[in-house]
Amino acid sequence: MKIDEILDLMDELLDKAVTVPFTNKKTLVDTEKLREYIDSIRYNLPADIKNAKELMNDKAIIITEANKKAEVIIKKAEDRAKVLVSNDEIMKQAKEQAAEITTQAYAMDRDIRNAMSEKIDNVLASTEESLTSALNSIKTTRDAVKAVNTPKSTAK
Repeated sequence: MKIDEILDLMDELLDKAVTVPFTNKKTLVDTEKLREYIDSIRYNLPADIKNAKELMNDKAIIITEANKKAEVIIKKAEDRAKVLVSNDEIMKQAKEQAAEITTQAYAMDRDIRNAMSEKIDNVLASTEESLTSALNSIKTTRDAVKAVNTPKSTAK
């Protein structure tokens, strides 16, 4: 029997007690029955206390395990946050590097186009000089051929 049940029986015993006449609410109680209930409480009390201690130990174990699990979850969350922040920082650096590379590529493209235009202009100028020289040479040769073929007037 549990202590609560025994206490309920004691309460019933007191409710059934007979009031002594001419006394200030004094009652007669079956002392043997009351002692039996008290002995039952004493007998059951250590088991209930043992159960309470086991519950307290279980509670402590559960709380300790919950705290350990919470620490693991918090550690994982912190690690994940670090990874996300790291990834965000990596993305930021990558974007900055991409912008820098793009700027350098445009600058190199502009420099290459300028150098290419200058080189083409130089080649065309050289070709123009060669063609002008060849044309002058052709004119001179033509004039020489005309001069040879033209009869000379002799004045005597």
